[in-house]
Amino acid sequence: MGFPDTRLLPATILALLCCVLAAPAFGADAVEVGRRIYQEGVLSDGSVLRGTRLDGTVVTGADATCAQCHRPSGMGAVEGDIQAPPVTGNALFSTGDRVIATMDPRSGKAFNRAHEPYTDATVVAAVREGRRVDGQKMQPLMPRYRLGPADMDALVAYLHSLSSSWSPGVDDSTIHFATVVAPDVPAARRALFIDMAKKIVAQKNGSTMTASTGRSRHHMTSAAELVLGTERRWVLDVWELHGAPDTWAAQLETNYARQPVFALVSGLGGSDWGPVDSFCDRERVPCWFPSVTMPPANAPRYSLYFSGGVVLETRVLATQLMLPEASPTHRVIQVFRDDATGRGAAKALTDALASSKVQVVDRIISGDAATAVQGAVADAGPSDVVMFWLAEPDVAQLQAFAPPVGHSYFSAVLGGAERIPLKGAWRTSAQLVYPYELPGRRAANLAYFKAWLNQRHIPLDDEIMQSQVYFSFAFLTDTISEMLNNLHRDYLLERAETMIAKREGSKAEAEYYSSTQNHVRTHAQSAGVIADHAASVEAPGLQALQLAGSSFGKREGTTVFPRLTLGPGQRFASKGGYIAHFDGDGALVADSAWSVP
Repeated sequence: MGFPDTRLLPATILALLCCVLAAPAFGADAVEVGRRIYQEGVLSDGSVLRGTRLDGTVVTGADATCAQCHRPSGMGAVEGDIQAPPVTGNALFSTGDRVIATMDPRSGKAFNRAHEPYTDATVVAAVREGRRVDGQKMQPLMPRYRLGPADMDALVAYLHSLSSSWSPGVDDSTIHFATVVAPDVPAARRALFIDMAKKIVAQKNGSTMTASTGRSRHHMTSAAELVLGTERRWVLDVWELHGAPDTWAAQLETNYARQPVFALVSGLGGSDWGPVDSFCDRERVPCWFPSVTMPPANAPRYSLYFSGGVVLETRVLATQLMLPEASPTHRVIQVFRDDATGRGAAKALTDALASSKVQVVDRIISGDAATAVQGAVADAGPSDVVMFWLAEPDVAQLQAFAPPVGHSYFSAVLGGAERIPLKGAWRTSAQLVYPYELPGRRAANLAYFKAWLNQRHIPLDDEIMQSQVYFSFAFLTDTISEMLNNLHRDYLLERAETMIAKREGSKAEAEYYSSTQNHVRTHAQSAGVIADHAASVEAPGLQALQLAGSSFGKREGTTVFPRLTLGPGQRFASKGGYIAHFDGDGALVADSAWSVP
């Protein structure tokens, strides 16, 4: 039996009323039962959800969930020409503002079609019979579900509550964010990170137009955002952690209780980031592209990372060592300190080589790096591989003795990438496991980022970390703008999964043409072409630059990575790396193709 028609009630009262009306079956747990059906495909009795499409195809369990097409947020999705429309409480029952969701700005698809409000009875007809509110059949891919009365009531109750209000940290004019800094980050790096984060947010707020500020817009990301007036001022809190990792959870909870935030943006980690991941998953707060050395091998749902860090490096190296054409390896000797990163990296490489016949030997060092490392590799032979999981201060001490006779590899993530302080014979013989684009190839990608630093008199001390911070905030700005008024945390993650590759492509293209246009305009003016006529040479000038490849270089993205891509459920945007070495001129040269393990 369906619920009474409660379309005119506020969304918050509706959600509570749905729970009460479902009380005979599930009491206060009705919405949770509906959530498990919607997101996990598990019915109230523990059995799996089962649906049948119009062509007779049967789907079960996770493949049958509503979230598979309509996404966990309920905001829908676009796949080719197929649109799965929003099924949030507001979208279905018209209990709040009309849901307008620009799904793909490059193709023009948008979810802004109006339909008559659903009632509980017409939702039941949609779920069981595949009929829209107007009585017409839904598309063939929509499964039909033969849910029992109790499960159906629970699902309807959950749909009433789904994304029916903004997530915590959001109000009419403000969005609250936080960024987290781990305690073992060096002071200078910490200060640079915080300075950048604050200046980025200040710049964003300086061009934000809200009813309260009355400020004029300096630039515009989204035309829809302008028309609908959905811009908000950002407030950024810096959560600086202290003490041992087992105390971080309480610190994070205290900060969050003081001021809930919509997401954690960027962030700077040292040897451990696990407690931050756990906090984000527990509170369902997105952790948006932090700069950390070792994310978990299987990132939780609410965390998005640039790459797998040192864990990715272990897989790139293992793939290289197990190639059929690779030189036979007798042993892999791992040299590392006894901390979370060292232990984690060593275990990950051991696991990655488990299917091979290579013997893995761990050598844990302590105290003075030069003395400890020399002893750890004293027995390394020509057919051995030594993998150094060492940070920059330890690497800098290795020049005190000669490198081992076998192959030596270093972690670019831990050692400082191309800035790794290797000298003399170490520099000419060592190889890096390098999960970034090579420096020469990424120069064009970072042109705008470096110009931004120059304009704000921020030193470029750590290109990888600083460019990651810049991207994290810039991508969040673009994503929030395109979300319009649909400020739901799950939707933020879904937008990232769907749009990161397209956003990178369009940004790179825009930066490329902007730089070449400026180049042509400057050249024309220096050649004596007056301003009114400069445009007449711009088009053929651009064409000539394109044909010549442009001295600025064609951009592939806007980061230190060759490309960033995500898909539903994916949490690492860059998925490969190089094996590289320094040539005689000090340039980093790839020994392998970009490898995706």
